[in-house]
Amino acid sequence: MNKKTIHIIRHGETAYNKTGRIQGQGIDASLNNQGRAQGTAFFETYQTLALDKIYVSALKRTKESVIHFINKGVPYESLTGLNEISWGDQEGKSFTPETEKRHFDVLGSWQKGDYDRVSPGGESPNQVMARQREALAHIMKQNHESEVLICMHGRAMRILLSWLLYDSLSKMESFEHTNLCRYQVNYDGNHFSLVASNDTRHLENIS
Repeated sequence: MNKKTIHIIRHGETAYNKTGRIQGQGIDASLNNQGRAQGTAFFETYQTLALDKIYVSALKRTKESVIHFINKGVPYESLTGLNEISWGDQEGKSFTPETEKRHFDVLGSWQKGDYDRVSPGGESPNQVMARQREALAHIMKQNHESEVLICMHGRAMRILLSWLLYDSLSKMESFEHTNLCRYQVNYDGNHFSLVASNDTRHLENIS
């Protein structure tokens, strides 16, 4: 495979993010005003990138986050493999003592290495990784694309970066993220390397 520069961003803020409700794959929320401002700030900072392609998930908050690049004429493709993890029956709910206990019980299992554990009705990290591998294989085989932007979701991003850089899901929690943060991963033809982590400098003027 040819060398490739990959910018990976999390989508901008939604009302669910602002109010602390779980979104996951089953909630197809739009960006709120803050999220749209974050998308604009990201575009204003990175509009000169020589992007060959943008990849988004099938959830509209990712496309909305990069709409200025798309309107500028950068081609894009939606891949369901980039969707957020499904949190099952937790999705759409606010954190209460009960839901928080269930949520962090699942996270605790993952931290102990049980990557097949699911939130009831949801997906496991291993299931997410399997569909991400297919999506990334598709992206990587596009040899004419040397610089791409991927817009995805918080937990999905953690899963992707962990297996991509460490061939393991054990590092998921080490990848901090905020809305519209940027990671950068470079591929030299043999290995992936991390260049930027949770970069939010483009958001400094967003209140």
